[in-house]
Amino acid sequence: MSSATSAPHVPHPPLQGAKLAMGTLVLSLATFMNVLDSSIANVSIPAISGNLGVSPQQGTWVITSFAVANAISVPLTGWLTTQFGQVKLFMTSILLFVISSWLCGMAPNIETLIAARILQGAVAGPMIPLSQALLLGSYKPSKSSMALALWGMTTLVAPIMGPLLGGWISDNYSWPWIFYINVPVGLFTAYATWSLYKTRESQIKSLPIDKVGLFLLVVWVGALQIMLDKGKELDWFNSGEIILLTVIAAVGLIYFIIWERGQQHPVVDLTLFAGRNFSAGVLAISIGYGLFFGSLVIMPLWLQTQLSYTATEAGKIMAPVGIFAIILSPIIGKILPKVDARRVASIAFLLFALVFFLRARFTTDVDTMTLLIPTLIQGAAMSMFFIPLTSIILSGLKPEKIPAASGLSNFVRIMCGGMGASIMTTLWDSRSTLHHAQIAENTGSSFPVFIQSVQSLGQQGIPETGAYAVIDRIISIQASTMAATDLFYLAAFMFLGLIGFVWLTKPKKSSAPIDAGGAH
Repeated sequence: MSSATSAPHVPHPPLQGAKLAMGTLVLSLATFMNVLDSSIANVSIPAISGNLGVSPQQGTWVITSFAVANAISVPLTGWLTTQFGQVKLFMTSILLFVISSWLCGMAPNIETLIAARILQGAVAGPMIPLSQALLLGSYKPSKSSMALALWGMTTLVAPIMGPLLGGWISDNYSWPWIFYINVPVGLFTAYATWSLYKTRESQIKSLPIDKVGLFLLVVWVGALQIMLDKGKELDWFNSGEIILLTVIAAVGLIYFIIWERGQQHPVVDLTLFAGRNFSAGVLAISIGYGLFFGSLVIMPLWLQTQLSYTATEAGKIMAPVGIFAIILSPIIGKILPKVDARRVASIAFLLFALVFFLRARFTTDVDTMTLLIPTLIQGAAMSMFFIPLTSIILSGLKPEKIPAASGLSNFVRIMCGGMGASIMTTLWDSRSTLHHAQIAENTGSSFPVFIQSVQSLGQQGIPETGAYAVIDRIISIQASTMAATDLFYLAAFMFLGLIGFVWLTKPKKSSAPIDAGGAH
């Protein structure tokens, strides 16, 4: 790519009317496609592994390979943008995503599928931060909060739609179609984006690549992501492989930070963390997202494995979270410039705390309405979560810094989401084992209630060994439910604590809206 021209770069004017509406649609659609693909394969692993003749454990690499490649490429967005320009990079990312999706569907074996998923994850990295930057540049600075609200709705709904859509496709068609559906959507998005944004390219600079920084980034992020994905399967730190991966990730991160701080053109701009709004905002949104994403994993698992819900029924319990999220997001975007974003984010964390306090009261005989009420409230909390915190994170930054800041903040958030899921499932297992052992202490021939239960089951024609199995299953359900409510209590208190991070940031005045006009 040629070096930047000497002429000063003039920010492009905002889009108007139908062009603005179409730009919002296609950029949000690209984000939706990307986020959807990170979760759509999860419920299809049994079908994929069975069809390709591998174990479900090997099949999970379809998820891991995408996550590792995606986590590595997201923070590179800032550097890649300066090299190729926002529009060209975004277009290239979409088209390569379409090609890699087609290759995933055509894969004849697990090795080819994993290779295609690595490519898919790598090229998907710049799509989310660039769609955010391009959308902000399409609106007037005074309307930046509304732009973030409309963009944010896709990131709220897609993680929930992914498992629902993936399960439906796998049940009614065949697993390759979870990847083939990206082809028409991606081609339409690419065509519409190019038609609208081809004359709105950002300034291009020829900067040297930080090869050592890139290598260190690949090493520590790859090791960390694999450690998180395989930890539960390998019994965490009882495994030498997990210990080795942890050491590699820790040492790689330390060397990465030291190296990047001394570079004139770092692969990741760590100086962004010097800003109070960026650092505190990223911590708040990332830890909050980790708690939210962890619960998104625990709830369906608990419903299906312990309460005998089907995948579709569990999906119906989780899906209503999008109702208030979609309804309230534009409203929040409209009022945000007139209020202190920190107050809105604080309300979001209070609502999240309420949601998890309500869930902490769940029992094994919980009814559908009791399950749905916290889910609906969580949708309202989500509408006040992403938008104000993203607004705080990007406020006060120079326009040319926004792609890098968006990429870095999304990278930290995605990593915390993976960590939240791994930590919550691990804690759920360990707490379930603990509660099971504690409840089982009250069984045996010296406990009249236990003897009566065995006799009652025997009167129903169940032999003694079968009665023991039934009682053990009842204990397991109770123990898993108690473990889940333990985690919900923990999440509630952590959300209350996150309010402190919000108030470490400086207030974002309505007179100083996010200006992404020069982010092109």
